[in-house]
Amino acid sequence: MLKTSILVGLTLLAFSGNSLLTRYALLGERISPEEFGLLRLASGAAVLLLISAVRGAKLLPRARDLPGAASLFVYVAAFSLAYVALDAGLGALVLFGAVQLTTIGWGLARGERLGPVGAAGILVALGGLLWLLKPEQGGAPLWAMLLMLIAGAGWGVYTLLGRGSDDPVARNARNFALASVPATLLAVLLSEGQPMTTEGAMLAILSGSVTSGLGYALWYQVLPKLSSLTAGTVQLLVPPMTAGLGALLLSEAISVRFILASALILGGVLMTFRTQKEG
Repeated sequence: MLKTSILVGLTLLAFSGNSLLTRYALLGERISPEEFGLLRLASGAAVLLLISAVRGAKLLPRARDLPGAASLFVYVAAFSLAYVALDAGLGALVLFGAVQLTTIGWGLARGERLGPVGAAGILVALGGLLWLLKPEQGGAPLWAMLLMLIAGAGWGVYTLLGRGSDDPVARNARNFALASVPATLLAVLLSEGQPMTTEGAMLAILSGSVTSGLGYALWYQVLPKLSSLTAGTVQLLVPPMTAGLGALLLSEAISVRFILASALILGGVLMTFRTQKEG
């Protein structure tokens, strides 16, 4: 149990690290968001392909990988572009709120039922998200918030597509490799004019190889040991963890609005998780 808890903690730290590394690299204009996304996908693919090759997994891309690769590309591209203007903690909150609402919405579309508490939880979470999106003097721009919502929806779809995979590490490896193709085109078309520094490139590679590649491999190793309720709930720790580290490492401010919106969004999602488990 202690080993599982340590692995879960390391995984959540990796998820949080993606937001912190991306925001730090883009905040200082060390690299363009398009190039950051490309290097993140390419280095993640390299690590995951190496792990999969050592394990003797099948690495040739297949047609059924295309939807997953497309949703992964949408997530990484929107994530990188959004962090040009969002604090790490705020971005993580919007991202994970959108991810959880996407997966819950998919379940409802497939006929899953929620009781009154679960329905109230969705309304509470949506209310918190809408409050967070409301324009505020000196606050984050709406376009960046909407991009992070798209990133969360993309990651939610990617997660749903990967459920039931017989080898999730190899699937991630193929998807990262495939998603690198449109990411290359995006970088070529949009990233002209901003020089890429060595530090920016190293941050992107660190994000891709360690906090993405190794982080995802670790998550899928520990995931079978967790109940669906626990797996969904522990991910809710990522936004407050990211906000705390962002304040400590990047000197980001934590507003009262952010704290209250976090309580509404994460609390609402948790209410829904509990209802799904009980039902």
